Amino acid sequence: MNLYIDLNQRINTCAGYAFIKSTGLKKMVASIIYSRKALTCLIFVFILVAMAPAVSSQEASASSAQNSLYQALTGGKVDLNLRYRFEHVVDDFAPGGIPLKDADASTLRTTLGYTTGKFYDFGARFQVQDVRTVGPDDFNDATRRPNAKTRFAVVADPSDTDVLEGYLSFDGMPDTTARLGRQIITYRKAPFHRFIGTILWRQNWQVFDAFTAVNKSLPNTIISYAYIWNVNRIFSDKARNPFNNFDSNSHLINLKYGGLPLGTLEAYAYLLDFDNGRAFSSQTYGVRFNGAHPLTNTVKALYAAEYASQSDYADNPNDIDADYFLGSAGINIKLNNVIESLTLKFSYEQLSGDGGANRFVTILGTNHAFQGWADRFLITPGDGIEDFYVTAIAKAFGMKFVIDYHVLSSDKNNYNYGTELGLLVVKPFKNKLTVGIKYSNYNADANTTNIARNGNLATDVSKLWAWVQFKY
Repeated sequence: MNLYIDLNQRINTCAGYAFIKSTGLKKMVASIIYSRKALTCLIFVFILVAMAPAVSSQEASASSAQNSLYQALTGGKVDLNLRYRFEHVVDDFAPGGIPLKDADASTLRTTLGYTTGKFYDFGARFQVQDVRTVGPDDFNDATRRPNAKTRFAVVADPSDTDVLEGYLSFDGMPDTTARLGRQIITYRKAPFHRFIGTILWRQNWQVFDAFTAVNKSLPNTIISYAYIWNVNRIFSDKARNPFNNFDSNSHLINLKYGGLPLGTLEAYAYLLDFDNGRAFSSQTYGVRFNGAHPLTNTVKALYAAEYASQSDYADNPNDIDADYFLGSAGINIKLNNVIESLTLKFSYEQLSGDGGANRFVTILGTNHAFQGWADRFLITPGDGIEDFYVTAIAKAFGMKFVIDYHVLSSDKNNYNYGTELGLLVVKPFKNKLTVGIKYSNYNADANTTNIARNGNLATDVSKLWAWVQFKY
């Protein structure tokens, strides 16, 4: 009730209040916006400007407008996604000297969504996500809730039902799309969301309460902006600190230019400000170039290079001055109908660390896709990371096979963390049904520095997944 009263006051201060009240939008806007007053007013002005032609137009009759609205609401598209997964974890970490029990998690993720048609260039989307255990539930869901089974290894898939997406969209301006509400924000192909992503491997996805705008008016150029006031993390809104949602005042800017002959140039600035996670508040500025170049009719070279700099931002109590480097080179070979293609890539990735809090962190990234699938390095350790890895991918017999091998060490003092092997097989059936099996084994190095400085990073862990997914 206090939140609603405060929002009423904020809405009253905006120039568009009279219009919003008269059109019945007040409660809707109040329910989805609780950001700073300046942003609230800015978005209201945007809505007024966007809707002005529709409001002032006298060409269509009232009945025609009603029919158009009805068609937009009823002529949309329904989507359904079901993913059942079994996960088994053997973790040698022993907090307090007590070994963790092996984890078994049998979970079902269900999403049901609806995207409307367009009405005067406006649209809407709503999607609900439900995650449930449907069998063995011997696992720690990482929420720190009273019922969390902390003596078991972690499988961060808590049972929860929540809104995954709920936003209004507008594309009435040339080459521009804007969205307001809960939404997915990513800037790279899944699952390689290094900085901003959904963490789509987990059953609960990370989504953002935000205002976003994407403009494509310049040739071969995509300009994206986002203001985020809440981060809905994978641990659900019932999780205890430090795994609860982030109360945010963050800005994201991403620019991509695809008009170069050899690849795509990307530049970005991510200004993260978290009221309840100040140690993760940071400003990151970076540039990336990646592409592919044909060498013959069946062979092409693959390459990527990236650099980013990160420092403390807003109320972060720590002094951060960290760097990120990525270099990758590989080759893709097209073969025949039985073995469609082979890909081999060699990569180096560094997230610098100088001990303690001065390290490069990607707190909103889909970090499961980096430094190995066993998830030992979801948060960069204080001494940073150097990761030399090789990836082999084969598409054959209608399936995808992946081998991923990492050699991991620290940036500071250059001591070994360990090695990790990952194996994956995925089989799709007519674009609706997919089955897969995946295995990861992290073998920690037992050197004295690693043991003394890194706790569970210095212990082995293995994970096995099997899943089936249906999309409609």
